[in-house]
Amino acid sequence: MPSSYTFADPRLAKVDGFKVEIDEAHERADIILGRPPYNVVAMPQRDQLRLTFETLDEDPRVRVIVVRGEGEHFSSGGNIGGFMEASPEHVSKLAWNIAAPARCAKPVIVANRGYCFGVGFELSLACDFRIASETTQYALPEQKLGQIPGSGGSARLQKMVGITRTKDIVMRSKRISAKQAYDWGIATECVPDAELEKATDKLVDELRTFSPLAQRTAKKLLNDTEDSTLAIAIELEGHCYSRLRQSDDFREGVEAFNAKRPPKFAGR
Repeated sequence: MPSSYTFADPRLAKVDGFKVEIDEAHERADIILGRPPYNVVAMPQRDQLRLTFETLDEDPRVRVIVVRGEGEHFSSGGNIGGFMEASPEHVSKLAWNIAAPARCAKPVIVANRGYCFGVGFELSLACDFRIASETTQYALPEQKLGQIPGSGGSARLQKMVGITRTKDIVMRSKRISAKQAYDWGIATECVPDAELEKATDKLVDELRTFSPLAQRTAKKLLNDTEDSTLAIAIELEGHCYSRLRQSDDFREGVEAFNAKRPPKFAGR
């Protein structure tokens, strides 16, 4: 059964607007946005979320990280008043904090339902897998405030769907449905609302069957070569392949395949 996560870092002694649970039996940690009904993300919360991802990344008990929200909405976005009060130095760190799931070496899944706006959408875009309930609505509504997305939203979205669709979403503050997000390649899966938790659990268990070393390598390789030329991407892929070929996990995978048994990967 999941239990509350205990942090050694004093900066996380009292987290703001979310909680963390760990399920050691399933090698899983859940970051749960906990300010319902809309799970608004406050300024201090962004720093703490970054620290939380960094802590869970170093925890050997955790193989997969899940981000989800309490209630019917993932997050309607950030605390608008907080932007006016924050210093320029603090605001300049927003994108770095929200990019923490992408920098995390472990797989990160986000379970979206209901509103997924502003920083809620940007945080989701930084995760590796986005499972969307059919109730999900995605949006970057900053234009309505005389602003633009400031935590990587427009940049990540353009990489995924291209400049034309990104302009349509950003410049019109346009909402898109879960089905459209899935069709455009934003959402990994689109499932009925009642099946969101089941689909998340299934993906966690699937990811745990693979070599953690191979998963970390694949994530870093894909992230690092996103903007590279094809020749460089192929070159780096070859180096990563060669390094993994020397690993105990690869040896175990080959032996298990030949013996027709499930592999037991150790992450070495």
